[in-house]
Amino acid sequence: MEIFHTVAALRQWTRAAHRGGNSVALVPTMGALHAGHASLIRAAAASCNKVVVSVFVNPTQFGPNEDYASYPRTFEEDSALALANGANAIFAPAVEELYPAGAATFVEVEGLSNRLDGQSRPGHFRGVTTVVSKLLIAAEPDRAFFGQKDAAQVAVLRRMVTDLRFAAEIVVCPIVREADGLALSSRNRYLSPAERTQALILSRAVHQVEALVASGERRSSALIAAARATFAAEPTIRVDYIELVNWATLQPVETAASGSLFAVAAWVGTTRLIDNTILG
Repeated sequence: MEIFHTVAALRQWTRAAHRGGNSVALVPTMGALHAGHASLIRAAAASCNKVVVSVFVNPTQFGPNEDYASYPRTFEEDSALALANGANAIFAPAVEELYPAGAATFVEVEGLSNRLDGQSRPGHFRGVTTVVSKLLIAAEPDRAFFGQKDAAQVAVLRRMVTDLRFAAEIVVCPIVREADGLALSSRNRYLSPAERTQALILSRAVHQVEALVASGERRSSALIAAARATFAAEPTIRVDYIELVNWATLQPVETAASGSLFAVAAWVGTTRLIDNTILG
């Protein structure tokens, strides 16, 4: 497996792959890879001839009081996991490679970037769209793979790719969960054993809403109220949002329809976690 640290080296590799008749997949990550990332890499390898995994902790998507400095950096373990699941290359640039001194250009999707996670994390999605734009330009992939757990991010990136006419197709893969239902996240490692148990309330709320919709309930007010009642069982957890929205616009809807996004975010101790389901 090859490891690249510059845009020029990565681009040379991907262009050579394309000249050889190969399709190229990009799996963007911030490292600290887990089984959810592994599923994305396997899906990419099944879809394309060549797979590059980016490992880059992007400073522009972290707020001033967030965990950029302490975010886990486990490059050797990440490389082994990527190789074992079908990656052909890793792109691991320094911050200065993607954000040269004096860089003043950012990409922002207006409207969507201020909803759900963007509302409680101002500037977060501007950082995401900027870095993903840079990665798409650097790798020139045919497809880019993302996880459904970051469903709001997916909505923002889909709009960006459409508006800017990027050639890459955005592919979304299902949430991967632990056996007890907790959605996999690199930040799960921050949780204490007690918090790890409390965190299951997110998936329980999501699954309860799925059951209500399956039984015929469609009213947003009823679904959100049921989820809030579930969260009330863990009073130490601080809810950020509980929303039923149109997945494309992230705007609230009054009635659940096929493809509606039900999403939750909450702080378990000092760790912010998210979960969701695509209804129907």
